[in-house]
Amino acid sequence: MNEPSHILANLHRRAFLNGAGALVVGLASHDAWAQTPSAASPNNPAMLATKLDSYLAIKADGTVDVFYGAIDGGQGLATSIAQMVAEELDVDFARIVMVMGDSARTLNMGGASGATGVSRRGVMLMSMAADARRILVERAADKLGAAVEKLGVEDGVVFLKAEPARRVSFAELIGDRSFGSDVKWNGQWGNAHSANGMASVKKPSEYKVVGKSFRRADLARKVFGQQDFPGDIKLPGMLHARMVRPPVAGAVPVTVDESSIGQIPDARLVRVKDLIAVVAAKEWNAIRALRALKVAWSTSIPNFPDHDRIHDHIRSAAVTQRTIERENGDVEDGLRSAARILSAEYEYPTHSHASMGPACGIADVRDDGVTIYTSTQKPHYAADGVADLLGVPREKVRAIWMYGTGSYGRNDQGDATADAAVLSKALGAPVRVQWMRQEALGWDPKGTAAVNRLRAGLDANGEVIAYELISKAFSRENVATNEGRAAATLAGQLLGFPLEPKNTFNIPFASYTFPHNRVGWETIAPLMDRASPLRSTHLRDPYGPPILFGSESFMDEIAVEAGMDPVEFRLKYLKHPRDIEAVKIAAEKAGWTPRVSPRNDIDRSSEVLEGRGIAFRRHFDTFIGVVVEVRVHRKTGVVEPTRIVCAHDCGLIVNPETLKHVIERQLVYGTGRTTVEELTWDQEKVTSVDWISYPVLHMEHVPPKIEVHLIDRPEAAPSGAAEMALGLVPAAMGNAVFDATGVRLRRVPFTASRVKAALDRA
Repeated sequence: MNEPSHILANLHRRAFLNGAGALVVGLASHDAWAQTPSAASPNNPAMLATKLDSYLAIKADGTVDVFYGAIDGGQGLATSIAQMVAEELDVDFARIVMVMGDSARTLNMGGASGATGVSRRGVMLMSMAADARRILVERAADKLGAAVEKLGVEDGVVFLKAEPARRVSFAELIGDRSFGSDVKWNGQWGNAHSANGMASVKKPSEYKVVGKSFRRADLARKVFGQQDFPGDIKLPGMLHARMVRPPVAGAVPVTVDESSIGQIPDARLVRVKDLIAVVAAKEWNAIRALRALKVAWSTSIPNFPDHDRIHDHIRSAAVTQRTIERENGDVEDGLRSAARILSAEYEYPTHSHASMGPACGIADVRDDGVTIYTSTQKPHYAADGVADLLGVPREKVRAIWMYGTGSYGRNDQGDATADAAVLSKALGAPVRVQWMRQEALGWDPKGTAAVNRLRAGLDANGEVIAYELISKAFSRENVATNEGRAAATLAGQLLGFPLEPKNTFNIPFASYTFPHNRVGWETIAPLMDRASPLRSTHLRDPYGPPILFGSESFMDEIAVEAGMDPVEFRLKYLKHPRDIEAVKIAAEKAGWTPRVSPRNDIDRSSEVLEGRGIAFRRHFDTFIGVVVEVRVHRKTGVVEPTRIVCAHDCGLIVNPETLKHVIERQLVYGTGRTTVEELTWDQEKVTSVDWISYPVLHMEHVPPKIEVHLIDRPEAAPSGAAEMALGLVPAAMGNAVFDATGVRLRRVPFTASRVKAALDRA
């Protein structure tokens, strides 16, 4: 199997500037750019979304720079994108160099969000590569004096099919020079960014690279400690900083005793309005100063409801927005005519991103421009936010993205970067901000708790005639899902920037068909408006786990009421062939034997009870069925998942092995969020601020058997896979517990004490 020698390009500022004289990235001249200024990138006016050169460049040595204006959040996306480009360009995979998330070299294509890396940006870059190949083959035809149809391409070399010795390479045709060709751009930035060229892409039957399991080039560097992370950056004159957070949420500094850190060498206090930090030339001295600094804080009474009462608060709180996303028939009429009515509620907790390493951001603010080093999910937006925060033109801010310790979702990385920018401007020196563990868990943006209310009506024959799901929660955009505005960061909120909350939650796509159906959501006001440790935003699969836990658990409840096997029940109300196949394959691969739950062939007084459960979802055009098998220990309440089987259909598969790994990691992460993760707080602050009070899944608790069965549909467009399977784990596991015990768990996580209490009540 071919391996790329250098698939990723993460350039340090000094390395980039030192090499700039010799570096040509295939961009058009300034005059050419000026003809269509409306298409210029906000962070780099010299880059045009309407120019092929902004997407890829052929180097003189035959390598290909691919300018990917998003990131690889650790799922191996860079390898898959490189395969897609290599396929369409007809160059060896080893020649592809991915340049990712650098706002000076790439267009804003959003982030690793919504599982759109392959489905949107990969597909777009395939089109760009196909167009580049078209142009180069046409140039080769002129050079070789032959018709285009007489030519072939192999590893970046165009040759005459009848006379293979007559050939010319891509590097000879264009190496280090501009294509100067236009492409069609949809006029949008971020995740919605799309462009395409004139050439047609290959048919799946012609693929030689796409569909094969190329090895990930990033893993070896990570395993052997060769990968640079933001924390590894060292700039001349760089200062280390620690942020000073209040002991009670909402408190602001009244007086600060700078003399309290006077005995610590080179330690300094920085205060900009309500933002305070300590800095030092040596990191340990910054930590010492953080511990020694004496601050008198204002009185703050956030009066948070204790986390154990958060779901009662959500139930009773006034609704700020109600949206019915899908409705057909008349649910109330359907329920009135029903012979039997079921109702239930399911509760989902607040989660931290809990990145393995706390955030780190570096900023170098100078008169001639700003450079930030960040591992945020959306670096272009981080540059936008820093420009807003500092009041400088966006084109003056360059974001250099680097791998981090966790960036899937809007975690704390962008906040640390914003902190660093404020401090660097105040000090006139580069600043490295490293958050502490308690800060990361206590102050990162959170995934919201939710309450799902469900009703269903069955007629006398057991047919479902009415169904309603209403999810109620805090907005998942109380702070924006990216750091593109100052107000979306803690730094911006502490500096008084006007808040920009949105009321939104959304509902996963529902494939089930009922005569009367209503699916919607409600949001409530945040517990604290400004600089809250409980501000809510995107966390991986933002609305999957909170809502699917309720909806797919309730599907099992209805199946029990109808006297049906859970798989047969789902198949009865699914109509799309890919919906049906995902459920069937998951059940078949799990060895599912049809029967009604809970199982009646065991002694429920036994110490260990075993069961199985299934859950299904469709997310856009991705179709997933998950079966979980569990052991429930009656005496302790421990729920032990022993096997997870996933059938996964996301259309065209680019790299099967990487895709399997992506899905496996979701299932492991989903297991942790289902069994142990839950943020806690009291009336003043977050209290789960370490790995003891906020536990994550340990290796010994990973299910011993995880099986992923890929359903390859090369004729279907790739639809994404990076987060969708996660949302099914809570419901599938809860359904398995019910199958084993006859007890329905209605609140995540399934901690031993919570499960034991439920079993004792039964």
